[in-house]
Amino acid sequence: MKTLSRGRALGLFAAFACLPACARRADVIVGSKDFSEELLLGEMYAQLLEHAGLSVERKLNLGGTQVALEAIRHGDIDLYPEYTGTALLTTLKLAPMSDSARAFETIKSAYERRYDLTWLQPAPMNDSQALAVTPATARRYRLSTLSDLSRCAPQLRLGAIPEFTKREDGLPGLQRAYGGFAFKSIGLFDIGLKYRALETGNVDVVVSFGTDGRILADNLVVLKDDKHFWPAYHVAPVVRRRVLAIRPLIASTLNALSPLLTDSVVRGMIYDIDVRKQEPPDVANAFLRRQGLA
Repeated sequence: MKTLSRGRALGLFAAFACLPACARRADVIVGSKDFSEELLLGEMYAQLLEHAGLSVERKLNLGGTQVALEAIRHGDIDLYPEYTGTALLTTLKLAPMSDSARAFETIKSAYERRYDLTWLQPAPMNDSQALAVTPATARRYRLSTLSDLSRCAPQLRLGAIPEFTKREDGLPGLQRAYGGFAFKSIGLFDIGLKYRALETGNVDVVVSFGTDGRILADNLVVLKDDKHFWPAYHVAPVVRRRVLAIRPLIASTLNALSPLLTDSVVRGMIYDIDVRKQEPPDVANAFLRRQGLA
């Protein structure tokens, strides 16, 4: 009976031990942050790329902005959805820009220079911060703009997430840009509870985001930022440039989706997820099928 040499045996052991780790890497690894809209967008990107013939691994629900950025910089993911306002203010720590086109070019250039990442085409949807009220409150106080609210704030109670009272793009910045905004009281809530506080009459105004599903569900009035204080938060895929050079199909595939993602479209899908409790992959697939993309 033949016996294996020690070297041959070790070689075979190493080969078998490597099988799981050495399995073929997916063509693209798609990541996302850890909230409904990111899960939806990450799933859309993944399904579109699969439909285009690429093998895809999903690493969704990673965490916040810094976690996602570190993951893509270290090659753990190849792309994820990011927001121009977040990149400008939080990652690059630059001043707000009201010109969204100029902001995008600034961000794209900085990401390529600093991180070897690039931005694909941004969507028209704008998930910017906002302040929202019920229709009854809007009528009673004649509110349609943030200027209106700044004057009426002493009569109203604000419901906010904790960081809103401290961040430069939150209440301190609003007070400098508009004046006023001295609310009768400020209640601090977890992100999922602030709309409940508005519904139950515990607050009169809530901090919101442009594509929140609760805006649609509760028929809320989003007050116009008439002094253009907040920068735009357009979403786009951020991609590792090395991966894009190897697989240019990624750009053409995902760029076909971007123009379809408007505020009302995304708000409706987030409503399906957060209010109707549908799963993000199912909501993503239904939309892509309606558009003939999957």
